[in-house]
Amino acid sequence: MNSALDLTRVATVAAQRAATHLRSIRRPRDPADWDAKHHNDFVTSADREAEEIIAESLLAAIPGATILGEELSPEGRRGGLVWVVDPIDGTTNFVHGFPAWAISIAAEVDGVLEAGVVLHVETNQRYHATRGHGAWRDHERLGVSTLFDPAHALIGTGFPFKHPDHLERYLRQFARIAPATAGIRRAGSAALDLCWVAAGTFDGFWELMLAPWDMAAGILLVREAGGIVTDPGGHEVGAGHHGLVAGNPAVHRWLLEIVQTAG
Repeated sequence: MNSALDLTRVATVAAQRAATHLRSIRRPRDPADWDAKHHNDFVTSADREAEEIIAESLLAAIPGATILGEELSPEGRRGGLVWVVDPIDGTTNFVHGFPAWAISIAAEVDGVLEAGVVLHVETNQRYHATRGHGAWRDHERLGVSTLFDPAHALIGTGFPFKHPDHLERYLRQFARIAPATAGIRRAGSAALDLCWVAAGTFDGFWELMLAPWDMAAGILLVREAGGIVTDPGGHEVGAGHHGLVAGNPAVHRWLLEIVQTAG
């Protein structure tokens, strides 16, 4: 049986191998090289190649595991060890050269998140968490912010660009949150948004719909850094297809109330 720390090391190696590949290739800037999965949601050969590298590395280290990946196996999930993989979280940023994209890999064992790694490829910063062992950026231990007044808070968010039917609800929430805080930021990578919550850069974060690979590693990072992550209903959740509200305890409580009452 592999320990959670072993899983973190395996995920780190896989992420670094994929990052080396992504740094070596020509960035696909021509829209003719992008495939549209959904409205405003693109995938490139770089995504597929990176996921293949990650899957090969993970399965070579631990044969028999399941890969739940955005590009190659979006429906594969069962008990035991499941690797939840996003080879490029922030593909639109990647193809445009906007430096907010990352590789996200999490290990889930019988439904419990045990390890997570988010590699911010442009900066080569590695965010990682192991259940019961804290959250880290490289060798620096992370903790969520201690701000409690929303007026001083910086909030991360994600627009419902894949789900335009959520837009009116989201705009009602945005209209309540924006004037009550120090600012809102939308970088375009939920994996990094959650890393920044864990690091105390963002005091909170909300998005109305995400996929498992967007959030798996980030959820563990926030929780191991002392934060709270729930769905918009306030229920503690794992990696799935649902929205997220995250933050330090005070900001999460405030943000959750607005998301519920404004939505």
